Amino acid sequence: MAEFCMPSLGSDMQAGTLIEWRVQQGDRVRRRDVIAVVETDKAAIEIEVYEDGVIESLLVEPGEKVAVGTAMAVIGTESAVKEQAMPAISAPGMHRGKVSPYARTLAAARGVDLNMVIGTGPEGAICAADIEQAAPAEPAKPAEQPGEVAEPTQRAAMRRAIASAMARSKREIPHYYLQTRIDMHRTLQWLASENAQRPIKERILPVVPLIRAVALALGEVPELNGYWLDDHHRISEAMHIGFVIALRQGGLMAPAILHADALGLDELMTALRDLIQRARSGGLRSTEMTDATVTITSLGDLGVETVYGIIYPPQVALVGFGKIIEQPWAEDGMLGIRPVLTATLAADHRATDGHRGAQFLDALNRYLQEPEKL
Repeated sequence: MAEFCMPSLGSDMQAGTLIEWRVQQGDRVRRRDVIAVVETDKAAIEIEVYEDGVIESLLVEPGEKVAVGTAMAVIGTESAVKEQAMPAISAPGMHRGKVSPYARTLAAARGVDLNMVIGTGPEGAICAADIEQAAPAEPAKPAEQPGEVAEPTQRAAMRRAIASAMARSKREIPHYYLQTRIDMHRTLQWLASENAQRPIKERILPVVPLIRAVALALGEVPELNGYWLDDHHRISEAMHIGFVIALRQGGLMAPAILHADALGLDELMTALRDLIQRARSGGLRSTEMTDATVTITSLGDLGVETVYGIIYPPQVALVGFGKIIEQPWAEDGMLGIRPVLTATLAADHRATDGHRGAQFLDALNRYLQEPEKL
């Protein structure tokens, strides 16, 4: 028998609100199954179970705010399953259905009791329109569309969560910073040639070779791929690359592309597109929020030339990419104009030093000079 506890879905997270259970008492579950949806300051996250077993009891009701580390369910071995699972009970004053994050915020602002609202969404979920219907005296507002404008209170909560994590990072982690300029003409020429042979939907974005090159360079300098936990440096055998995504409603998230080192360019492109879509519309899994071993931030599309990032604890490194800019470039005694990318590394001095960081940037550059091998 084991307790399933509220996981930490970020270094800044102290508590989360259970939106819904995806299981009932008596259900058999396997590792990586989604058993619940939890709302944090940043998003609604699907929570996965980490062991096989049987749900013996659910200890938390939907709508409850639960501190990190608090038991939410009891999971036993399959032999411990009861002959008949106890059915879920719906009682007056106890709402057990799903409520969208915006609907919950709107209900609080309008003073609407969710227990008195009948959901009209999928599987009885309560949506913003249901809240509007329950509070007809208030001026009507457009129903929320996934990934669109969020309430100011949600944006403020997200900004506070980000600020807390970054303040902790700068307070606890002795950062060092390195940067290098990379000639991108070989990678861009190869990419243009490759994409010319593909349908538009299958074309590879320039950031994808960068992600692949980071994965390969980390293979040469594995100390940057891991965590600082309990005052010890722990190198991760798995490589889960977090990618910073700007949300349409404001704020940032950095979910991970899991096992990125095992993915080719096409697979990385598919994984990145899927990750961005789910980050902006909902549907991220807990492992994608907690398992990143290193993070990439890319601001080149916004015109930023150089990015000096802040490490996401407990990770020990963050790689930043700026805008690719045509600049004078000397090679073999010849001066020309080349597309140049500035890459930066923010690293934890407790885990590595500038020498190893420089070796990582050198490896990154080498891989981008041979794009056909990525």
